[in-house]
Amino acid sequence: MTDATPLKLFNSLTRQLEEFQPVHPGEARVYSCGPTVYNYQHIGNMRAYVFADTLGRVLQWKGYKLTHVINITDVGHLTSDADEGEDKMEKMAAKAGKSAWDIAKFYQEDFERDLARLNVQQKAHPRATEYVEAMIAWGTKIADKHCYELDSGLYFDVSTVADYGRLARAVTEDGEGRIDTVEGKRNAADFAIWRKTPAGETRQMEWDSPWGKGAPGWHLECSVMGEALLGFPFDIHTGGIDHREIHHPNEIAQNQAYCCTNGLDRAENSGARIWMHNNFLVERSGKMSKSAGEFLRLQLLVDKGYHPLAYRLMCLQAHYRSELEFSWEGLGAALTRLKRMVMAIEKIRSRIDKSNPSPDGWWQNWIDALDIELSDDLATVGALLHLEELIGPKWNNPVDVLRMVEEFDKVLGLDLLDLTRADLRIRPKDAQITEREIEAALDRRKEARAAKDFATSDAIRDELAAQGVEVMDGDPLGWEWRLSL
Repeated sequence: MTDATPLKLFNSLTRQLEEFQPVHPGEARVYSCGPTVYNYQHIGNMRAYVFADTLGRVLQWKGYKLTHVINITDVGHLTSDADEGEDKMEKMAAKAGKSAWDIAKFYQEDFERDLARLNVQQKAHPRATEYVEAMIAWGTKIADKHCYELDSGLYFDVSTVADYGRLARAVTEDGEGRIDTVEGKRNAADFAIWRKTPAGETRQMEWDSPWGKGAPGWHLECSVMGEALLGFPFDIHTGGIDHREIHHPNEIAQNQAYCCTNGLDRAENSGARIWMHNNFLVERSGKMSKSAGEFLRLQLLVDKGYHPLAYRLMCLQAHYRSELEFSWEGLGAALTRLKRMVMAIEKIRSRIDKSNPSPDGWWQNWIDALDIELSDDLATVGALLHLEELIGPKWNNPVDVLRMVEEFDKVLGLDLLDLTRADLRIRPKDAQITEREIEAALDRRKEARAAKDFATSDAIRDELAAQGVEVMDGDPLGWEWRLSL
């Protein structure tokens, strides 16, 4: 695919759509803030990686060689993003009675399983603890001009760089800071580069440094890993919209200090040319919080009978910069939409031996339509509508249609040419009845209905309903039944 339509992306730093111009011709280098692996990731967390994956897929589809980094935070992130509280890793390790290293390994592996189930392509996930020595070297370089030491550690003085907080619009027109002053800091927004281990305490994760034994601050890792793995400036930095307020402004300040750059009127002085943020997934019941017991994680969706790619489709149905409200009804609708696509593609396959020639220009018209949508700040909503039109009842050559479905799916990542109806019928975890028992009961019910024995037919339906099986008479999808626990 050539870059026929210029790719325009919304830059959070400049607050405008900008044409993508790679730092290195023919390449796209992207950094996405990864998870803190102290717990399972909820589905709101995972929206950020569906978005970042879609961005990466579009860049590749447009012909760029993609290098995409998703880091793993396994040290340094405190319980407050505003640099306060306990270290999340140490806190969970103490609660679980395990080492922080074991906690990190367990939850990183779970995160990577979720990425695979959502068809996120990026596979390399460097860990913060692998770069601690580089973080110490970074801190040493910027300490004299940009930092000061307190009893608790080394802090970055945000007044030493130009335009601090521009990404978040952290300062009002009246020049008032958005954060109350914290005792001991020169400025309310100053943040830790290095945290000393308090006297008399021992951390599970601690290293020697010029500022005493301790651990790096959370914000430092992304600056160090971004520079080490992608080089400054790189093309695009992504993250959730919550990172736009504190974490990313602090990253930018560190990058300015390290590279000795000036103000942010030139976006590349921030370390990346474009900063992109996905909006929140909103859930009204309060189960998005990890303190809510059975919080909403991808495995819970699977346990209730929903295929993970139904959640990916749900994310693609909204623009990444829009809030997306989660509901079980909405997820069910996304699953139904995915089923319709899969069934339509199965019908197209059945017509391959009855092919008709496609009209001249047919292929290019669809490519152009898809390109226009994707080039408009990743407009996946429109791309999905074009896909459904493509696989509708008025097919051209079935082989051509399937080839075009493959093109669409390179960016949508829904696995459309491999998914089957059977794949999408997932047993809820609490279901007791087996599929063989369900199918046998439905066969008896069909025989009863054919014999006009409606009393028996209704009795079988009621027996199945009592076991959580909804018989879907007249279902236009031909699904016949579903487990509705």
